[in-house]
Amino acid sequence: MTSTPAAPGPLITVLGASGFVGAAVMRALALRPVRLRAVARRPGVPAPGPAETTVVTADLTDRTALAEAVAGADVVVHLLLADGGWRAAESDPGAERVNVGVMRDLVDLLGPGASAAVPPLVLYAGAASQVGVPPREPLDGSEPDRPETAYDRQKLAAEQLLLRATAEGRVRGVSLRLPTVFGEGAAGGGTDRGVVSAMARRALDGRPLTMWHDGTVRRDLVHVEDVAAAFTAALDHPDSLVGGHCLIGAGRGDTLGDAFRLIARAVADRTGRRPVPVECVDPPAHAPVTDFRSVTIDSSPFRAATGWRPRVSLCEGVRRTVDALARQQDEDRGTQVPRRSGKAGT
Repeated sequence: MTSTPAAPGPLITVLGASGFVGAAVMRALALRPVRLRAVARRPGVPAPGPAETTVVTADLTDRTALAEAVAGADVVVHLLLADGGWRAAESDPGAERVNVGVMRDLVDLLGPGASAAVPPLVLYAGAASQVGVPPREPLDGSEPDRPETAYDRQKLAAEQLLLRATAEGRVRGVSLRLPTVFGEGAAGGGTDRGVVSAMARRALDGRPLTMWHDGTVRRDLVHVEDVAAAFTAALDHPDSLVGGHCLIGAGRGDTLGDAFRLIARAVADRTGRRPVPVECVDPPAHAPVTDFRSVTIDSSPFRAATGWRPRVSLCEGVRRTVDALARQQDEDRGTQVPRRSGKAGT
């Protein structure tokens, strides 16, 4: 009696696989019996696990390269972001081609002529800031979008392209609007360029941590590991999510003053030095109005649909971030910083 070969697992293409969030998503997906196609402009390192992984290096603004990257995919995870992040959208004309143009090409390529009986699932990394100045707290996803920055206008435009293609039956699209993501980078992936890591680097250098306000402004801070888990949760429970956007958040509303002081204590614990001061300074002229408004997120609709919930506390996430940055700094300098026992305060 001959056995029937097992059917191959679904093919999941991750666009932007070597980025900060992308590497974390890859690490989570690699633990599954799937076929992974990791696509990025710079070579990545396959994450360990049972997944059958193919690494593809490509410039996805090239429509032909994009077509090859998504050919035959059952799922596409769209995590692309123009180099320079939100700042690039303000000054670099090429940012729109990455942030919007790739989505425009993607839904076109996955539309007419696709051979799959069921349209491919597209999971998109949107941004909670697309709403603009928060009209209330917490945000729950029902607010009208009035984006204030070029970056948020581009993210919203890409999301609208995806949801329009979903309504037309081309794809099954889901936008996960991400909060302020922080944490340590995965092996072979990009590093966090957000506010938590920026302040941790300053503290490791012995510099004061500066705020453009009195520290009471709140942010919904979510560890990158939990964000990756949100993408796998959406992959497992897409039916009630398709055709809309979902807010991802911890729901804590951490004040930046408390978060910065936590960073200072974690660095002090790591290095044995006194905590650096946390200071208020005058904001620069280019600071957007959204930097002075608090953001907390009610992600209960997404949690109810998928069972997802954040598991990494702010204290643990900050400690892990500081440790990873300190190790990298030690390696770069060829030194070993002595470490005190104990953990950062809660």
